[in-house]
Amino acid sequence: MQHLLDMDNFCLIVSRQVKLEHWNHVYAANKIVECCVNFCGAGMPKIFPLYVYPPQEERRANFNQEIVTKIEQNIGKKVKPEKLFDYIYAVLHSPKYRKEYEEFLKIDFPRIPYPTDSTEFERFAKYGQRLRELHLLEKVPKFKTTFPVADGNEVENVHYSPPVEGAGGGQVFINKTQYFGNVPASVWNFYIGGYQPAQKWLKDRKGRTLTFDEIQHYQKIVAVLNETMKTQEEILQL
Repeated sequence: MQHLLDMDNFCLIVSRQVKLEHWNHVYAANKIVECCVNFCGAGMPKIFPLYVYPPQEERRANFNQEIVTKIEQNIGKKVKPEKLFDYIYAVLHSPKYRKEYEEFLKIDFPRIPYPTDSTEFERFAKYGQRLRELHLLEKVPKFKTTFPVADGNEVENVHYSPPVEGAGGGQVFINKTQYFGNVPASVWNFYIGGYQPAQKWLKDRKGRTLTFDEIQHYQKIVAVLNETMKTQEEILQL
């Protein structure tokens, strides 16, 4: 954690073992991480910072240099640490990769296949960068959700009301009268790290009054989850 505290850095979060039906236990963070950020049923998640900051020394990339050299030989050029991180991040979000290695991902750390050439590497790295920037909330798509009813903003009973025929998305109620509108069911049910973020974030705030910034933040969550699913579909076509 010392490599993330007030440092110019970000990290990969994965679980070593997962005792759940599906593997979706990968995330990025640029701040210190709480031990339950992933739920896997088999211990705490593991944190891999992109850079390490040894005392009295300059930072260095947290990669095995022999592996980096092998990848550079495969693709025919030098690799920046951020781009290699993004390649890894895209691979771990690939539906095809998750399906092919589903059983292995439940019993040990994920293994990352080497890129076969520069074209493959660049394609994955591009999508990995998009996902990383989404998950770090650095580039958030325009909000499409609404919060149209003015009232007390207290989170009482969170539940999802499916969209009526022809509507773009459903409604996420936080109490009897107030709701976030135009939330796709796919976003409401989407899993990251063993959790359903669109549900958990609100349910964890039951009994609290949402501030303006929190209302905006939830809309960002919906936008990011929706764009994550779209990006995974694009990765599937690679």
